Amino acid sequence: MAELITALDFPNAQAALAMAERLKGTVPWVKVGLELFTAEGPEIIFKLKDLQYKIFLDCKFYDIPNTCKGAAASAARLGTDLMTIHLSGGERMCRAAIDGAREVREDVKLFGVTALTSFADGEMPGVAMGVSEFAAYLAGKAAEWGLAGIVCSGFEVSGIKAAYPDLMCLCPGIRPAGSEAGDQRRIMTPSSAVKGGADYLVVGRPITKAGDPKEAARRILCEMEGCSR
Repeated sequence: MAELITALDFPNAQAALAMAERLKGTVPWVKVGLELFTAEGPEIIFKLKDLQYKIFLDCKFYDIPNTCKGAAASAARLGTDLMTIHLSGGERMCRAAIDGAREVREDVKLFGVTALTSFADGEMPGVAMGVSEFAAYLAGKAAEWGLAGIVCSGFEVSGIKAAYPDLMCLCPGIRPAGSEAGDQRRIMTPSSAVKGGADYLVVGRPITKAGDPKEAARRILCEMEGCSR
């Protein structure tokens, strides 16, 4: 069954931790992205772990192999359960990051970013392929290079799963029906993403901006499970 990750896209620990407290017991995972991690550093990971959350660190590492190896090792030491790297960094970088993380912990998962869900066809600099075609191409590299999974939109999941059934798929850009798209382009509802084979769904604003975030999360979980209310 797919798992729900709530994106704590906040500018400071106070706001992020307040939301985490409100959602406690509803969702097992939270995402710490660039905004929050840059503002608060490793301490936010420790505080969220104290609240018994699993941590998805979404910093999308992209650098020379040795630097990414060190960054992945550091992230694993913090207690991160899942982290992202850019597949466009190439094989040596990706394998180095895997090695760095596994030198610290065997159970940490590394997922490769294919194409950001904010991209539409023709918007990726230097890439002639369509977005979905490019995502599928990089998914094949992720499987070849030993990553646990990939980050892609819900539109690519079914094709990627058909070609690489052991590769897990994490999908941002998830919006319940009627929600605003915001800056996302390739969005999908929770039920459609799950039907396509997604393993993790990342949802931010439809939960964190709701009047009752806990109830909003419950509704999304219900939709993921195919129940009716």
